[in-house]
Amino acid sequence: MSWNKQTAISYLRSHALGHSHSECAKFTRLAIQAGGVNVPNTEYAKDYGAELLRAGFREVPPGSALISGDVAVIQPYPGGNGIGHMTMYDGTKWISDFVQTGMYPGPGYRRMQPSFKIYRMN
Repeated sequence: MSWNKQTAISYLRSHALGHSHSECAKFTRLAIQAGGVNVPNTEYAKDYGAELLRAGFREVPPGSALISGDVAVIQPYPGGNGIGHMTMYDGTKWISDFVQTGMYPGPGYRRMQPSFKIYRMN
């Protein structure tokens, strides 16, 4: 099955919860799977980059324009939970297990702005 980013985005939109339930990676991974690409589960969101690359995604150069279906893997920040974060861009907003106000999911991430990489399936 080939990648259908619209199906992945629809999955995320229809499954997003009202607020975070600390299941960002699970929801994003299941959306990617709904779009036709299998990505193995990892223990932590911060570790999904390698699995996305193995599944056929590529790393987008920093500063590139975002497009729908882009996936961000964000590293943890000092004092945070240590698992990192994973989310998908729908063309206007970032969605994981909830609809986010920006790529960084919460105030600690927004304040600390830890490193991240964007992945894209072409």
